[in-house]
Amino acid sequence: MTAVVEATDLKKRYGEFTAVDGVSLRVDAGECYGLLGPNGAGKTSIIRMMYGFSPLSSGKMLLFGQDIEKDWRVIRSRIGVCQQDNTLDPDLSVEDNLAVFAGYYSIPAARARARAEELLGFFALEKKRKAKVMELSGGLAKRLMVARSLINEPELLILDEPTTGLDPQSRHLLWEKLRALQKTGVTLFLTTHYMEEASYLCNRLMIIDYGKILVEDSPQSLIKRHVGDSAIEIEGADEALRQYLEKNRINHEVMDQRIMVYAENSVAEHIRHHFCMQRCTFRPPTLEDVFLHLTGRELRE
Repeated sequence: MTAVVEATDLKKRYGEFTAVDGVSLRVDAGECYGLLGPNGAGKTSIIRMMYGFSPLSSGKMLLFGQDIEKDWRVIRSRIGVCQQDNTLDPDLSVEDNLAVFAGYYSIPAARARARAEELLGFFALEKKRKAKVMELSGGLAKRLMVARSLINEPELLILDEPTTGLDPQSRHLLWEKLRALQKTGVTLFLTTHYMEEASYLCNRLMIIDYGKILVEDSPQSLIKRHVGDSAIEIEGADEALRQYLEKNRINHEVMDQRIMVYAENSVAEHIRHHFCMQRCTFRPPTLEDVFLHLTGRELRE
């Protein structure tokens, strides 16, 4: 499998603060790779180094086998970047935002207009072609940002929290468009705070915290490895249950008013029949359980 991205011992420092501390990763052609972590974990710093916006403090970053620090002009022509914030030109119409952006890649005017038409159709923006950016809803603006990042027909699309703030309908529509892009051979690299999004889109993902790697694997493999078959939320747990969990070294978290237990099905059934005298909730575990279990539940900012 051909590597589109290879990062080795990547570090990023801001004065005395180390935002990224020895991260290594590999993204293969055609896959969707996710980068997850709490606020301040180092995700955006990695993204910015990846597309050449922020210099590396140390380590190595290769895209398409080329060094981002030496060959960034060639690399930038082969990638698309959709940032968190709205960077669309408010003075231009929807179609002109696409056409003008094509000029940065020296795309001939006729091809730029044709490509803009393709993208307007793909993202269902034809009826808004003459609208100014300020007239667009958040979902339409985000679709236009992703469309603009594809104007140069990139081989790698980098998305920094692409659906933050979108309503469920807009979010799911964008997910479908991203999956359709992947099927055409485009490699996707994204950061997200939505665990459902990561589970739905990503072939593999990495969870980082305080600039360091915690885990890396497919979503389902991470769920199986770290939280098992069942997630059980128990309110009003008594001392007998606590002793059972400790004695048998069953994966669990104790909170103020409840206990979260992550267990295999046989253990879940034992708990159901012997300890659930009060309120218990049984459900399949999710990637969010993995994330909270590994990074903690306390607020960071």
